[in-house]
Amino acid sequence: MNNRNDYPTIEKTFVMIKPDGVARSLVGKIFQRLEEQGLKLIAARMITAKEAQISIHYPGNNKKWLKGVGEKTIRNYNNNKSVIEDFGNDNPLEIGKIVYKNMSKYLCKGPIIISVWEGNHAVERVRKLAGATVPTFSEVGTIRDSYAFDTPQLAIRSRRIVFKNLIHISDSVDEAQREISIWFKDKYKPLNKYERVDYIDIL
Repeated sequence: MNNRNDYPTIEKTFVMIKPDGVARSLVGKIFQRLEEQGLKLIAARMITAKEAQISIHYPGNNKKWLKGVGEKTIRNYNNNKSVIEDFGNDNPLEIGKIVYKNMSKYLCKGPIIISVWEGNHAVERVRKLAGATVPTFSEVGTIRDSYAFDTPQLAIRSRRIVFKNLIHISDSVDEAQREISIWFKDKYKPLNKYERVDYIDIL
């Protein structure tokens, strides 16, 4: 049997099921969708996140990142007047700070599932399977299209702290490695000692 290192397209990626996904009992359905795509579960744990972990996972002290979050939020609105009504301003950096603060509180509010998955081009495939960050923009058949329905506008106007989109997935191979190191360190390695039956002939 060949070593996985002989197959550079075999990647690991990080998936977090957020408190809304856990509370709606969607963990099994989400895992099933990933497994049906030929992805291999390496590790999974249910935890209650701490704000210190969230602050490492999301770079809340990085102004460039915060501004990017704010700009993305504004694009999702497509209406500057509504942005000002909901956030009190249209400054991307200030909006990013508000979004980050609310997101951090929400992710610590209930249990989450953290997991590591492996497979051929795993990072991009999981991203496509998850769908767009805003569920209403997701392609038909994706996880967020199938199970999520929230938007930033609905969340703000409903006086909720953050909109609910079920899962977080890694954006790139490098980001996946960084996120895995934050949440698992070396704890997942001993669990990576089984083969999926559909892997046996190729790995």
